Amino acid sequence: MADPASTFVSSDADLLNLLRGRQQMTVNEMADAMEVTATAVRQRLTRLLGQGLIQRNAERAGRGRPLHQYELTEAGRRKSGANFADLAIVLWEELRSVKEPSVRRGLLERISQRLAIEYSHEIPPGTLEEKMTAMVGLLSERNVPFEVSSDGELPVLTALACPYPGLADQDRSICSMERMMLSEMLGQDVNLNECRLDGAVCCTFEPRP
Repeated sequence: MADPASTFVSSDADLLNLLRGRQQMTVNEMADAMEVTATAVRQRLTRLLGQGLIQRNAERAGRGRPLHQYELTEAGRRKSGANFADLAIVLWEELRSVKEPSVRRGLLERISQRLAIEYSHEIPPGTLEEKMTAMVGLLSERNVPFEVSSDGELPVLTALACPYPGLADQDRSICSMERMMLSEMLGQDVNLNECRLDGAVCCTFEPRP
């Protein structure tokens, strides 16, 4: 069962967005602004504190209990402000406009390598299946659902949803970039054996023997 502290729900996003516009807020201030009960706010704060997205500061004003104020951490600011979909589409369209195939291929390889570098430090050493399992956990934190199956001789990585909706429909080279990135992260070449764009239910990546 998933740890409640690691679960991110849409109501949490609303609270993070509220805190983006304020330096600090109390529970009652958040409850009034969101028109919910203080208990509902505290439940969300418990999750967000557990995820390191907010922090609580105590202020003392004379005797009695301290006044608790909540504010975003740096991770919380990134989480609440991460909306780069339009920029990604524009940049990808510019990449597609490069006419020289070798230049375009080189750019894809560099992007794949940069993405792999961003993620690879979170993939511990181990067997191929262990690396795939760690990768599934890493990608799930980014709302990209993958799963590993080990029914055959080699484990298979399956994308249950497209990591780049919209972009893949416009240009299949995004699939090549994904394959190259996964190969870099795993330290072993993988093939894209099945693809949603070809009518498959899911995209599957299998290691090359």
